[in-house]
Amino acid sequence: MLLGYVSDERYVALADVCIEFIGASGRSYETRSRASGAVHLELPAGRYRVILQKPGYGAKFSDIELPVTQPHQFRLLSDGLLGYAWPKWVRANEESEFRVHSVEQFHLELWRYGWQPEFVRNLGWHDEHGPRAMMQITPDGDYTQIGVQWNKVGYSSDTHRQYVRAPEKSGLYYFRANTNSGTRFSFPWIVAPAQPTAKLAVLASNITWNAYNPFGGRSNYIHADQLPSTPTVNSRYELPRYQDPEHGTWGYGHYAPLSFERPELNNHIDFDEAITDPIEGRHACHLAPAEWRLLGWLEREHIEYDYYAETQFDDGTLDLSAYKVLVTAVHPEYWTRRMYDALKRWVFEQGGKLLYLGGNGLNCEVEIDTQAVMTCHNGSIESLWASGMGNRDSRFAMRHESEANLLGVVFTPTGAMTGAPYRVVDGQHWVFDGTGLATGDIFGEHSLHRRCPGGASGHETDKISPSSPKNVHRLAKGMNIDDGGADMVIFDTPSGGGVFSVGSINYCASLPIDPHVSQLTKNVLNRWLE
Repeated sequence: MLLGYVSDERYVALADVCIEFIGASGRSYETRSRASGAVHLELPAGRYRVILQKPGYGAKFSDIELPVTQPHQFRLLSDGLLGYAWPKWVRANEESEFRVHSVEQFHLELWRYGWQPEFVRNLGWHDEHGPRAMMQITPDGDYTQIGVQWNKVGYSSDTHRQYVRAPEKSGLYYFRANTNSGTRFSFPWIVAPAQPTAKLAVLASNITWNAYNPFGGRSNYIHADQLPSTPTVNSRYELPRYQDPEHGTWGYGHYAPLSFERPELNNHIDFDEAITDPIEGRHACHLAPAEWRLLGWLEREHIEYDYYAETQFDDGTLDLSAYKVLVTAVHPEYWTRRMYDALKRWVFEQGGKLLYLGGNGLNCEVEIDTQAVMTCHNGSIESLWASGMGNRDSRFAMRHESEANLLGVVFTPTGAMTGAPYRVVDGQHWVFDGTGLATGDIFGEHSLHRRCPGGASGHETDKISPSSPKNVHRLAKGMNIDDGGADMVIFDTPSGGGVFSVGSINYCASLPIDPHVSQLTKNVLNRWLE
């Protein structure tokens, strides 16, 4: 009798897990999971308490009613050090709970990430009287939809929980956890101001962070629609993205939601990393570690800003009317329609100024519900080429309108996964004042981006489209292969608003080390913040 499967936090099958079923009468039955993670055992109908044990993973209790209508998905969590703050975004003086998974005592500190990481406070050593009591427990089933729900089991008293009050100063904060054995893990915390304090607001692309987060076995890039019925044994043998040459990640009629309440391994920043160090790793180059380069650069240039999560824009915490300029950066790919429409009104009707310092932005609509889960509306598409999306510019355009209407540019696959400098198209424009650059000159050769090295135009790039405003003005063009370079553009709106777009994920990775990229970006901010 097939009762279920056992898998880890990446939905990888776990073999040889020792499993004990205890019936209502107290009678015990034992089995072990097979190579596929499958759990087979002949048992009478009834309710059972299930105990699972495997070296290197946290032991766990589950409950199951037999017979099952479909195989039960038992989930175990591997030993290690992980954590997240909940909520992950707050305002100054609001509280979050830190939820840390560790099988040994750990030390925790809070740091603020500006030009240099700044120590804020010591949050002490943490352990419990019981053995491995700081080990967290994940729910069974697909918890990418409901969250990992840490600090729930066995945290019956508020004294067991750990809360931290957000500092007064807005910004990107990180919790740093480390153990005596030398294991380290850091996780971000977005602190918005209690009240606006600057003329400039900066958005953290935390919706995109969540879309790329595979913790639990799903992201918008792996099992985007839902978890398959059996856990993975070998990715290259089983996953459609590797086995099906026509598979393009998306192409489903329905997509299950993704919870924000999960650790974000992709956003870890090593404790010793400096802002001018190369950004190593596949995901760090386009998520929070890359966005830190923008924030640190702003502080180096003495440009004051308030920091918000995109989710705080969606829920109304960010009031655009309090600001002159908004910056969204690096890879703000996933946006709600509510955010898009509010930003477009602000720019086109209320005189707001937008700096889009990223690439492949506002490209797919998501919906966020009150339980902090989001659903990506990728659609049943064949590819990210216009021909694969019904001759529309983007997934966002399929449901609403092309983001080029607002940004002036839109992502196309040409040039993807390459890096290159820009070439100046209009050296007479005030954007290039003080840079020494003239038409035809090359700039942006220096970049910290290591996934797609080569320059400030890269990784994924946006270009002018027929949906762009008629007065969009090209300032520079990336030199990526196949005419795939980013279009750097600027345009004004009738209300006195304006948009400056660079169209490149790589761009912010050049800000701290490329003098031309730094100067021209500062030119735009200084003029628009006057």
